[in-house]
Order: sequence, then C-alpha cells, then structure tokens
Amino acid sequence: MEKVLVSSCLLGQPVRYDGQAQRLSDPFISQLCEQQRVVSFCPEVAGGLPTPRDAAEILMSQIITVSGVDVSDEFARGAKLALAHCLASNIRFALLKESSPSCGRNTIYDGSFTGNKVAGMGWTAKLLEQNGIRVFSEEQIPALSKALRSL
Repeated sequence: MEKVLVSSCLLGQPVRYDGQAQRLSDPFISQLCEQQRVVSFCPEVAGGLPTPRDAAEILMSQIITVSGVDVSDEFARGAKLALAHCLASNIRFALLKESSPSCGRNTIYDGSFTGNKVAGMGWTAKLLEQNGIRVFSEEQIPALSKALRSL
C-alpha cells in the first residue's frame, strides 16, 4: 500500500516554529495512520533548526528569519532529506502544511512578516514536486484521497 509523507506538525508533533503543533482532525488521515501508511517528517527540524525558532519567510531566493538570519542552508538541507527519504521508501505522495516556507503547496508568506500570503511553494514542496512526488496541502485532503484511490 502507498505510504504518504506527512508534515509532522499536522500529526500533532510540536515542531512548528512556535513550538506548537497543527494537528489535523480528519477521518481519512486517521485511517492512513491506523493502516501505518503515514511517514511523519519535518524538513525544518531535519535540516537542523531548533524548536521553537524564529519565524522565517521566503524573500527572493533566500529564507530569512524575522530577526534577519539567513536559514536557507537549513531549509535546503531539510528539503533534500525529505526527498531522499521519499525516494528511499518509494513514497510518491506528500501531505504538507500550507503556507510554510518549507511545506507550502499553494501559498507562502510574502517575506514581509506582515501575514500577507501569495501564490507560491515552499522549498520542500517544490523539490518533491520537481522529482515526481505529488504534494497536497491539508486543504486538499479530498484530492489526496482520490489520488490514492485511483491507484
């Protein structure tokens, strides 16, 4: 059965920048967990960032924290580790946290730290998509379910 890489914060793990989780309460995701088809992964933590940490946003071709620190290397490392994990485990689907500079599928914050969102993808989501892994956000669970059923 197909496994799905899922952002750890969506599974209730307190790995977000603010030390919190963003647990999903969804019957389909619960079913995938019960079937042991979920692989939890946080690219930011895997890339070496602590929890909690300063908020970060994509600004041009870098990821910068609210205090002005360039954390692009950590985000790039986390994205590469997510891809390596997917390839090693033959994972072809990912469910990632929308608007994150790592995991955003359809939107990201605009780099101004004012809460404004723009169309765009986080670095991990983009790298996975570029390598044939279908990425969905928590706002697209029905589409993920349909994609998995169509196999």
